[in-house]
Amino acid sequence: MNSTSASTSASTAAPSLPPRQPHTLLEDIQALLVGCFFVALSVLVFRHSHLMPGGTAGLSFLGHYLGGWPIGAVLFVVSIPFYLFAYRALGLAFTVRTFVAVGVLSVYTEVLPAFISFGPLHPVAAAITAGLQAGVGILILIRHGASLGGLGVLALYLQKTRGWRAGTVQMAGDCLILLAGLLAMSPTQVALSVLAAGALNLVIGVNHRPGRYFGA
Repeated sequence: MNSTSASTSASTAAPSLPPRQPHTLLEDIQALLVGCFFVALSVLVFRHSHLMPGGTAGLSFLGHYLGGWPIGAVLFVVSIPFYLFAYRALGLAFTVRTFVAVGVLSVYTEVLPAFISFGPLHPVAAAITAGLQAGVGILILIRHGASLGGLGVLALYLQKTRGWRAGTVQMAGDCLILLAGLLAMSPTQVALSVLAAGALNLVIGVNHRPGRYFGA
């Protein structure tokens, strides 16, 4: 087969992908509000069940459990050092969206308990539910060029520059932080928190792979 025939066959076998369609400003705003809302709901479930997520949110929970500090305020402060890295690694637009997302999540975390409460929750169901909710929320943010800072920034950067899957990187960091949870939780609660982290990263790992999503 000559090169012309090969090229023709390749073109026939692999149709061209649709052009990338950037999200509108309104779409980005709704994504920040809705994505952060899902994550905030997971925060409520984590706190109600005395569990904790990974990442910088996990550090915020440690501060809450050990010192009684407000989770939203600690999350906002802990995320500050990562903004410079986000700017250098992923650009100004990503950094601004991430800053806004962390701010929105911090507000949700402090306001929503006045409107939403839970009765008794089965610990395993609570862990899986919280992890899946957080995963869906973070996935929405990722697909609109934002994150919740911290390990999420590092995970996205390594996926972009080295091809490492964001879910795998996030999971490794989460496990280290969750081990520190032994300072404030029982081994059973830490194990359930690891289960929640697994559910979260399953959502991201399966649904966010380079080349599968063509929004901007």
